[in-house]
Amino acid sequence: MSGLEIIGFAVVLVVMLVGAVGTLLPLIPGTPVILLAAVIHKLVFGVTSASWWVILVLAGLTALSYVLDHAGQALGARRLGATWKGVVGAILGGLIGLFFNIPGIILGPFIGAMLFELVGGRQMKPAAKAGVGAVLGILIGAAGKVAVCVAMMGLFALSVVWNAA
Repeated sequence: MSGLEIIGFAVVLVVMLVGAVGTLLPLIPGTPVILLAAVIHKLVFGVTSASWWVILVLAGLTALSYVLDHAGQALGARRLGATWKGVVGAILGGLIGLFFNIPGIILGPFIGAMLFELVGGRQMKPAAKAGVGAVLGILIGAAGKVAVCVAMMGLFALSVVWNAA
């Protein structure tokens, strides 16, 4: 690798690290940042960058991270006794919560699951339990997204090192 390629590789890894941190912070789309950094690196450095197959896998992992995020909320709520109404409430609450920073991201699914359960005729205790499940699901989804980010960064780095050698 030339000096310019090493600098480009280092810069992209730093941007990817910011993306990985962004999976836990609102307003920073973590996995899309990692994917975009990989695509830009590929366009700038060509054959010494990751292969197009790796870029496609990274795109698939980006999509998977969003599935994990929303499925985690729904499955967490369901696991602690939510009905389909609570699951829908957790997902809608999570989407609305995105507009209210970190408290909204945590409280949105909780409130959504609980409200939809209460409107559906459930008592306060099982409705609150469904809300807690939604919050636990968020934490599990976040852990899954971080794991996906680490896998994306590792796959990209291995591909670049392999192709540059």
